[in-house]
Amino acid sequence: MRKKLGIIGGMGPEATSFFYQEIIAHTVAERDQDHLDMVILNHSSMPDRTKAILSGDHKEILEALIKDARDLEYMGAAHIAVPCNTSHYFLDQVQKEVGIPILHMVRKSAEYAAKEMMPGGKVGILGTEGTIQSGIYHRECRMAGIEPVTVPEDLQAGITSLIYEDVKGGRTPDGRKLENALSYLREKGCEKVILACTELSVFQKKEGTSQVCLDAMDVLVREAILASGAEYR
Repeated sequence: MRKKLGIIGGMGPEATSFFYQEIIAHTVAERDQDHLDMVILNHSSMPDRTKAILSGDHKEILEALIKDARDLEYMGAAHIAVPCNTSHYFLDQVQKEVGIPILHMVRKSAEYAAKEMMPGGKVGILGTEGTIQSGIYHRECRMAGIEPVTVPEDLQAGITSLIYEDVKGGRTPDGRKLENALSYLREKGCEKVILACTELSVFQKKEGTSQVCLDAMDVLVREAILASGAEYR
């Protein structure tokens, strides 16, 4: 039985559009009626996730996320996907306020990475400053039996610039910012590198990245399709 998928989007808008396209592209379907029913809330005015984490002021963003989740539940969604890694810092609290499950992209990405690695192996994490400093990937990776590794401040600044100035800002992305970070993580012995930001997902689909990368959005696309009762391709 097919189940309606709810999506809290707008973080950012291009990543949400890309997530929707990927759901369509990877759903086994021969006609319109074979695709998933979805409700997308493109909440572009959502408060900045990194700013909320770093400042410690969570009230406004929690209220917004909880309202969106409740709205999706009211509109008949059976479960919720949130194509924004940084927002997952708040989702355990949001989950307590709704009666339908929220698919946990961070947790599932850590589990996927662990399946492709040796136990205790090193996995690189590339994302926003908020995602990195929140420790959400560190926690989930260690629970999955692998050791997270992040990049130093100068390389993190390049990743932050790629996310905010290039992809979110609509500029031509400078791929060297990502490649420099990947080179560092490979030198540190990382077997896999999780692209823990949906803007990095957008970039890698357009430009291509190393085979070492595991895209968290790819994981969420697969989990969302399967949870909705469709077949993934």
